[in-house]
Amino acid sequence: MGMEQNDSGVHVDDVKLALRGHVTEGYKFIPQQQLREGDLGYRSCPSLNDRVHVLVTVVAAGSVSLLSEEVVKKLRDVRLTASEMDIPQLAILTKVDEACPKSKQDPKNIYKSKYLKEQVDKFSQLLGLPVNCIFLVKNYSSEISIDDDTDAHILCALKQIIVYGDDFLTHLND
Repeated sequence: MGMEQNDSGVHVDDVKLALRGHVTEGYKFIPQQQLREGDLGYRSCPSLNDRVHVLVTVVAAGSVSLLSEEVVKKLRDVRLTASEMDIPQLAILTKVDEACPKSKQDPKNIYKSKYLKEQVDKFSQLLGLPVNCIFLVKNYSSEISIDDDTDAHILCALKQIIVYGDDFLTHLND
């Protein structure tokens, strides 16, 4: 479940509660019902381990231009809350192979594609994220073997998530 429009996705306030650590692991979000203190799944006294250490927004590269104003507003609202909490943020644009035929032929072409660069720039403007915090990733969908070039992009994004999270925890302890 994501940030769909017309209140069919996760409620923004529930995501904000999750950022603060108030949502227990395994809780199933209910689009029509916000999580409240006292509800099953609400953690009243979250520890540092319960809080979010990195906010990662994941969107299909071919969907950036299709994001509704309502969904963008929700994403920005969550991002603003994360910024207020000093939570580092990055984004991953997935399914680049579906959005750009050159990337499908050779994953090395991901960062050479003008179309994907435009999507990164557009997403950066929509959310207010710096371009260097947006990563392009080809998904494994029908492949039966792994590919080093595909893995390199995935691992690069994962490494940055870990680095951002580690920096967040380090700064909390300073």
